[in-house]
Amino acid sequence: MTLEGIPQECFEYRLGNRSALEWVIDQYQASTDKRSGIESDPNRLDDPQYIMRLVKQVVTVSVKTVELVRELTEAVTAEDWLGEQTGEIEASV
Repeated sequence: MTLEGIPQECFEYRLGNRSALEWVIDQYQASTDKRSGIESDPNRLDDPQYIMRLVKQVVTVSVKTVELVRELTEAVTAEDWLGEQTGEIEASV
C-alpha cells in the first residue's frame, strides 16, 4: 500500500518520539512471532477498508490537533497563565 498526499502537519503531532501515523503503521503490520510462530495480521477479512479508515482518522485527528494547538498558542500568552497564577497566589496569602 502506498500513502500519498498526507499533510506535513500530520507528522508534527507526536506520541513520544514518533508521530501518531508512524505509530499506527508500526503497530499494524503483519508479523509472525519467532518463538511461537503465531501470525498477527491486522487486516480484517470482514472489513477490508479498516486500515485505510484508521489511517484517515489518525491523519485527521493529528492535523486538527496541530491546528488547535497553534490557535491556542496564538490566543493564550504566557502572561495570561502567569497573571492568573499570580492573582491566585496573592489572593490566597
